[in-house]
Amino acid sequence: MNELHLTAAPGQAGKRIDSWLAEQVEGLTRSAAQNLLAGQAVLCNGQALKKNYKLAGGETVTVRMPELREVDLVPENIPLDIVYEDADIIVVNKPRGMVVHPAAGNWSGTLVNALMYHCGDSLSGINGEHRPGIVHRIDKDTSGLLVVAKNDAAHQSLAAQIAAHTAHRGYEAIVVGSPRLDEGTVDKPIARHKTDRKKMAVVEGGRQAITHYTVIRRYRGYTHMAFSLETGRTHQIRVHMASIGHPIIGDPVYGLKKDRFSDIGGQCLHAARLTLTHPRTGEVLQFSAPLPVYFTDILNKLERMQ
Repeated sequence: MNELHLTAAPGQAGKRIDSWLAEQVEGLTRSAAQNLLAGQAVLCNGQALKKNYKLAGGETVTVRMPELREVDLVPENIPLDIVYEDADIIVVNKPRGMVVHPAAGNWSGTLVNALMYHCGDSLSGINGEHRPGIVHRIDKDTSGLLVVAKNDAAHQSLAAQIAAHTAHRGYEAIVVGSPRLDEGTVDKPIARHKTDRKKMAVVEGGRQAITHYTVIRRYRGYTHMAFSLETGRTHQIRVHMASIGHPIIGDPVYGLKKDRFSDIGGQCLHAARLTLTHPRTGEVLQFSAPLPVYFTDILNKLERMQ
């Protein structure tokens, strides 16, 4: 049994435990949190908590995550762009078009399949059967940096950093139009779309989502931008930019249906920077990944359009 130890901030007093857990543990849904609570797998001071428990603020909550179950996942010899690796973590530069972890319709060719081949048995199992080692994820058509845990202690440390917003992720994208401000913040709650369950949307009462943006260069009809995240909601940058009228070019879900770059094969979004504290040494590590060819090709086209 793997255990996570999470401490509630004083300002989180009054929040329901199931909602809080879903915010703290990457990839954990509220319904999955409720299942853990129902199974008496969430404790405080040795006492199992009920799903309607409200945080007092400052308490430490222990979450007993289910053991990794055996599944028929096949290691695959897929080349990896490894930015950094040691006994605890591996940082990869994921190519556009690669799914991070197996799911229905994508049981092979994923980053997890490649990692299983490269790392063997040295991947954490906290996230369960289909996602060994995965602490956070990026979308299939988003390229860039991703950190993977090679043991459970590293996984717990990285997950806590992401929950506490001490691990920082920086992105770059090209959006439609020209934002009025050179710098700004989008602070809008995000939840599952009310009618299209495959999409996310800005929804009142959704989970808090905060995206900071900076203009890198303006072009005729488009803008190259940088983003930093305070939260890590599904499709956060894509949803936020669409909500302010500047969707990412090529985005098949939230972007324009007809645009000069609507057929580029997915959103032009790259996870360019990653900062984290090493789970064993405590050293602050900073990583960067250059813009991929597909991204620079578009920038070159925009330069010629000026």
